[in-house]
Amino acid sequence: MIILGIDPGLATTGYGIIKMERSKIQPLDWGVIETKKNTPIEKRLEIIADDLKKIIKKYRPQLAVVESVYFAKNVKTAIIVSHARGVILLTLKKHKVKLQELTPLQMKSQITSYGAATKHQVQFMVGKMLNLKTTPRPDDAADALALAICGTIKK
Repeated sequence: MIILGIDPGLATTGYGIIKMERSKIQPLDWGVIETKKNTPIEKRLEIIADDLKKIIKKYRPQLAVVESVYFAKNVKTAIIVSHARGVILLTLKKHKVKLQELTPLQMKSQITSYGAATKHQVQFMVGKMLNLKTTPRPDDAADALALAICGTIKK
């Protein structure tokens, strides 16, 4: 099974793709979709959708695990991230990719056994779980890989 993890954001959307075969997890790819700050929001959303579509077509994931929006102190940031999430969810639906959503607390709890884990702790554990020689970077991509790994965990 191919699983796509997505850490949504307008400036940076992290993605991570893993393959699960017979209880063995293999990393396939990870990185970020970036948009420039001075670009109109509708163009930035289009870039996210187009780049995500390319990733979906290349890897054909059966499941996507997307970080859900959590209460933020900065309402403006939460709204902007929600725009990106909406485009991501629509793109996944159009390509018939099954969806699972997790809060940051749920993801951190499953990966590190500690819901208040730092970005560094998540990166470290993802590197260990995937037997990577180096820590996955940037942290948005590491979070996306962590979300994909969570998609392998039976509930």
